[in-house]
Amino acid sequence: MSRADSSRSTILLVHGAWHGAWAWEKFVPELTALGRRVETVDLPSASADENNTAGMYDDARVVRERLAALDGPVTVLAHSYGGIPATEAVIGAANVSRLIYVAAFMLDAGESIDTLSGGQISGSGAVTLSAYGQYEDPRAAFYPDAAPEDADRAAERLVLQSARSFCEPLTEAAWKTVPASYVIAEHDTALVTDLQVGMAGRAERTYRVASGHSPFLSVPAELARLVDGDAKE
Repeated sequence: MSRADSSRSTILLVHGAWHGAWAWEKFVPELTALGRRVETVDLPSASADENNTAGMYDDARVVRERLAALDGPVTVLAHSYGGIPATEAVIGAANVSRLIYVAAFMLDAGESIDTLSGGQISGSGAVTLSAYGQYEDPRAAFYPDAAPEDADRAAERLVLQSARSFCEPLTEAAWKTVPASYVIAEHDTALVTDLQVGMAGRAERTYRVASGHSPFLSVPAELARLVDGDAKE
């Protein structure tokens, strides 16, 4: 493993709904091998507790607190739902040099997952994967191109997600002032590619990977090289 280069940006990874920092276990070694220092967070909205009430703003607070403890420059990389609290957290963070959205929600102020779905999400309780028909088999939805053993292991570790996290809107869009990149997962069926392409139009730079929803699990080395190159520019 290569020693981290202190002159290059630290990568802070923000996971998506139902997941935890464990989601990055194949991706982190690829980044560190390229000389990157890597940090992760566990978002409180993802929990095994069915009474969990932590929302998007709580997630953003956790990301913001981790950012405050890091020397800059920091590149914040977010996946899926994680793009929302990451965007909220980066507002006013002077040490953040870039936002990278990987098959992630890149929303504008006032938007939430609930507004995108037409206000159909209850603001209380927990959201199970079975509540979304297309996610009922998470291996097919999230990890269709991962090695079967990796997909099985990831699916077994998924937890509940608070409904509140999907309903709290962004207060400001940090990508309007912080340079941002978007990585489109071309074979994604969880966050459909057309929606990703629309959001990617807000980014300064756009890339594509031939993967399903979780390229950090299916093509971690390819994604790491892409991210490392993007964060250098």
